[in-house]
Amino acid sequence: MAKPKRKQILLTNDDGIESPGLWAAAEALSSLGFVTVAAPRDQVSASGRSMPTFYDGRILVKQLQIGDQSWTVHAIGGTPAQVVMHALLEVMDVKPDLVVSGINYGENLGNSITVSGTVGAAMEAAAMGVPAIAASLEMINIQDYRNNPTDINFSTAANYTHRLAKWILTHGLPNGVDLIKLDVPHDATPETPWRITRLGEHRYFEPYLNRKGNWDHPAYIEGHPVDRFDLVSKDSDIYTLRHDRMISITPLQLDMTARIDLAELDATIRKTK
Repeated sequence: MAKPKRKQILLTNDDGIESPGLWAAAEALSSLGFVTVAAPRDQVSASGRSMPTFYDGRILVKQLQIGDQSWTVHAIGGTPAQVVMHALLEVMDVKPDLVVSGINYGENLGNSITVSGTVGAAMEAAAMGVPAIAASLEMINIQDYRNNPTDINFSTAANYTHRLAKWILTHGLPNGVDLIKLDVPHDATPETPWRITRLGEHRYFEPYLNRKGNWDHPAYIEGHPVDRFDLVSKDSDIYTLRHDRMISITPLQLDMTARIDLAELDATIRKTK
C-alpha cells in the first residue's frame, strides 16, 4: 500500500526572511508536512497585496538555523504578494496544500487588513487557488515590527497556527471561505479561549502625520490603535482581541461585493436621469 504523499506547505511573511516570527511558524508547521520557506528579502510591512514594478524578483537561496534544524530558505526581492507568486510559479515543483503567512509582528484587525502585507500574501495565495492562513501576534509596542526583536514570545501564536493548519490540511476550508485570519493577544497562553469572529466595522489604525519641518522635509504617516469598542460588534476581531483579550479567528473571502439587492440598486440607478 502506497504511503500518503507528504503535505506541502508554503510559508511566507511581510517582516522579511530574518523574522523570528517566521522561524517560529516554520518550527510549528514542520510536523505537518514539508515546509517551503519563501519570504521577502526586506522588511515590507503594510504593503497589502501590492505588485510594484520596482522590485527585482531576485531569489537568494540561504541556509538558516531554525531551532535545531538547518533550513534552506528563499529570500525574494518583492512584496509578500509577489513572493507568493514567485514561490508558486518557480520555487515549488508542486502546488502547495496550504500557504501560511506570518507569524506577523502586530495584529491585523478591522477594515485595516487590506493594508497588511501578511493578509495580502494570504489573499494572493487564495486568488491562486490555495487555502491560506494569515497569522499575527499583537505587539505591546507596535513599532517593534520595524526592528525584528528576538525577545518576543511567539509560542502561543505558533501553537494556534499549527492547530489551524492541521485543521485545514485535514478538512479543507468551508465553502465560501478563501482564507483564515488569526490574531493572538500578546499575553495569550495555551489556556486563552478563542472566538470565531467577523471583521471589525472600522479601521483599526488611526493615521497621523509625523513631519518635522515644512513640506520639503521627510514625512511619515503612522498609526495608533483605535479603541472605540462602541463602534464594533462584540463578535468582531477588534472587540475580541482588544477588549476581551481572546484569540480571534476570522474566516474571510475574496468576494468584496456589497451584500445588497443588486437588482434594486440597478433599478434605482436607472431611474436617475
